[in-house]
Amino acid sequence: MSAATLVILALVVAAAAFVQGTSGLGFALIVAPVAGLLQPALLPVFVLASMIPLNAYVAWRERHALDLRGAGWITVARLVATPGGLVLLWAVPEARLGVVVGVATVLAAAVSLAAPTFVPGRAAYLGAGLVTGLTETATGVGGPPLALVYQHRPPAELRSTVAVCFLVGEVVSLALLLGTGQGSPAQVGWAALFLPALAVGAWLSRLAHRRVDAARMRPLVLLFALVSGVVLILAP
Repeated sequence: MSAATLVILALVVAAAAFVQGTSGLGFALIVAPVAGLLQPALLPVFVLASMIPLNAYVAWRERHALDLRGAGWITVARLVATPGGLVLLWAVPEARLGVVVGVATVLAAAVSLAAPTFVPGRAAYLGAGLVTGLTETATGVGGPPLALVYQHRPPAELRSTVAVCFLVGEVVSLALLLGTGQGSPAQVGWAALFLPALAVGAWLSRLAHRRVDAARMRPLVLLFALVSGVVLILAP
């Protein structure tokens, strides 16, 4: 990996950690398409491994606002769908993984932007968990379905519940990917290398999460995801 790629990825990881720590989503939507363009061999393990410490931190910081009922239903569905994501990753040639990540990113962002207001129930929790289990295991992108469910809930509830759901699912997905040979310890090692950048972004989010208007940040994150996803699809 070149020095320029290292610097760019470090800046992107720090910015993405700040965005997710502040708004509750955005890390994978920002990092996955950029990593897919610069270093596609890192996906999806790099994104999953990077998000584990970030979500552990956010879940602890916002633990007072956790929606246990919703997190429970989402996690059950997420775990059920995880093997399907592994099959999807196995079926996609490595050379086409960037296109899959781009398509998943664009679809997720578009649905998030267009979704109407609704009150989530058990069916919404289960649906979000199933979709997240498939897409996050295969591509590293899984946040938008969870954000859709909680987008009209208090920001602290969204951040804490999404972080807990992510955390459990990411550990399981990462274990399956490594255990079946779809990922390597070296990819986890690259994620560890960027921990300082992740920590900087998370620390800045601690200072800003009560002050930044997450509702205004969300469309900007999704717009960035749309553009990045399209570039990834069109890239040779």
